[in-house]
Amino acid sequence: MKLFKKEALYAVKVALLSGVLGFSQLSVAAAETLVDRFNDSKLNDFGFTRQLMTDAIAGGETTAVMAVIDGTLQVRGDIRPARGQLGWASVVIPLADFGKNWNASDYQGIRLRIKLNSGNLSVSANSTAITNFDYHAAAVAVAADQQFHQVDIPFSQMQRAWSSNTPLAKDTLNSISIAAYALQAATFDYQVDSVSFY
Repeated sequence: MKLFKKEALYAVKVALLSGVLGFSQLSVAAAETLVDRFNDSKLNDFGFTRQLMTDAIAGGETTAVMAVIDGTLQVRGDIRPARGQLGWASVVIPLADFGKNWNASDYQGIRLRIKLNSGNLSVSANSTAITNFDYHAAAVAVAADQQFHQVDIPFSQMQRAWSSNTPLAKDTLNSISIAAYALQAATFDYQVDSVSFY
């Protein structure tokens, strides 16, 4: 009888421990990690400086300005692409030092809380495994209604534009980019309240 009680007690402990561990694993998998809440005018939540780049590095004449105002990132400008090329302006949010990796394997994708006033946007997960700048990206599908929306972009839906569509190596991410783009002259204006992994 005592042996049975000990075995039963052991079984209950194992079951409880398994349940706790299982719940813990589910919680970790479902956790959201904030990358940038725009509480600082220059630094993201990981302590890295945001960067703004345009197609001027490839012969375009796109202009853009970004500023953090009242806890949101505000970006606007004019796209003026080089002849026959895509025009763009990109906000780069680093996850690690240049050339270093940040492991996003525990996450399903990138979450934006964003307000689009005008223009077309995409988001990319920039991996150190990609050497030709053709990062895995997806369009940000959101109405230009001047309201904030939560947009979830699964890693599984991100693709490369002109290279072979290799799977995204989620353990090699270095930064996230939010880009306004157009094939011809256009204006863009958007705000971002937060960027996170989910």
